[in-house]
Amino acid sequence: MSDKKDNAPAVADALNALLADSFALYLKTKNFHWHVQGPRFRELHLLFDEQAAQIFATTDLIAERVRKNGAATLRSIGDIGRRQSIRDDEDSAAPDAEAMIRTLAADNRILLAQLKEVKAAADADGDIATSGLVDGWADETQQRIWFLEATLGY
Repeated sequence: MSDKKDNAPAVADALNALLADSFALYLKTKNFHWHVQGPRFRELHLLFDEQAAQIFATTDLIAERVRKNGAATLRSIGDIGRRQSIRDDEDSAAPDAEAMIRTLAADNRILLAQLKEVKAAADADGDIATSGLVDGWADETQQRIWFLEATLGY
């Protein structure tokens, strides 16, 4: 008999919330990539594109972990909207470059908190595969935060 708790639904729920936030952060980062202007255009245009690509690269891995846990993953934009904790920006004109950087740093911190929730759920379930993957995603998220904050001079 196993000591493992049946926490798989909690792991899948946490992963789906992470997936929704990953899509929201990806789209916001890509939006800022498309709309950044000013004297630091090239630097920020490239930084935002690199970060967007890194975030997008995790989405399939996250969804596959949900499926490997025997659950359904996100099925629509509406599903993302219901689950995301990273809020969308207004549809009005893009903020200035500094505001973009601050926003992305804050949103990556939200994603990092979401990763910690996934890690806790996976550890409670004894799901070492998910727990191990989360470690790498958390490191990538921390690096994005570091780059953004260093760009601001923090």
